[in-house]
Amino acid sequence: MDKASFHCSQKIRAKIDEWQDKHLEIFWLPAYSPQLNLIEILWRFMKYEWINIDVYDSWVSLVTYVEKVLREFGRDYVINFA
Repeated sequence: MDKASFHCSQKIRAKIDEWQDKHLEIFWLPAYSPQLNLIEILWRFMKYEWINIDVYDSWVSLVTYVEKVLREFGRDYVINFA
């Protein structure tokens, strides 16, 4: 988890022992670590690799584009780390 305020809340902290009893390992990410956050990696590809400039013409076209990438991710949109 990152250090977002909701991750540091009492409700979350109260659940950590329960989660560990279920063999779910909770670990804290460094303060700023977008390279470890999968959605940040996806957003970087969407923003810098796959997007066409005309997508920014309107809110509707941007939302349509994001939905298209999410729907086609793994088929038409692939991230290779090699």
